[in-house]
Amino acid sequence: MRNVIAINAQASQSIIAAQATSDDMLLESIADGNRTAMHILYCRHNVRVYRFILRIVRDATTAEDLVSQVFLDVWRTAGQFQGRSQVSTWLLSIARFKALTAMRQRRFEDIDQEDVRQIPDDCDTPETSLDRSDTSAILRACVAKLSPAHREIINLVYYHEKSVEEVGQIIGIPQSTVKTRMFYARKQLADLLKGAGVDRFAA
Repeated sequence: MRNVIAINAQASQSIIAAQATSDDMLLESIADGNRTAMHILYCRHNVRVYRFILRIVRDATTAEDLVSQVFLDVWRTAGQFQGRSQVSTWLLSIARFKALTAMRQRRFEDIDQEDVRQIPDDCDTPETSLDRSDTSAILRACVAKLSPAHREIINLVYYHEKSVEEVGQIIGIPQSTVKTRMFYARKQLADLLKGAGVDRFAA
């Protein structure tokens, strides 16, 4: 019985130690075939990656499938990570590539019902919009009306808290372009929010 307790205690200590390990060290272990490290990295980042992909593909089932593909790629290519960016930035780069590829593959399909609901209705007044949903829902709807490039910038900076440098690494564009897109994205979003009657966010 004491041996079992000792083994369980040792296993618990190993898990705690692994959880305290940095993402970079986890990737090194994953490159050596360590499944526990892979599990911990997945637990740390799968929700973030899922939400990021979902905002691009707008389909939960597709997003779930793509998350699996992202982490399968991580398992296969962990040894290729060179540490030039944060691991989370690298993960989102992989996720973005997967999501855009999936979008290109389905671009000839019928327009999604969610897209239909997001087409502006000129008959709506700001009061109607506020009555239909709460401010958070209006904000999400306004973000959804941005161009794909502007929506992506807002998504990375505000939802994923990425810096201008990290956004540039993920998308593959210069930092100056990131700043320009951010300026116009915020301006467009402010106009959309003001039109929806949410002046406090539009300022």
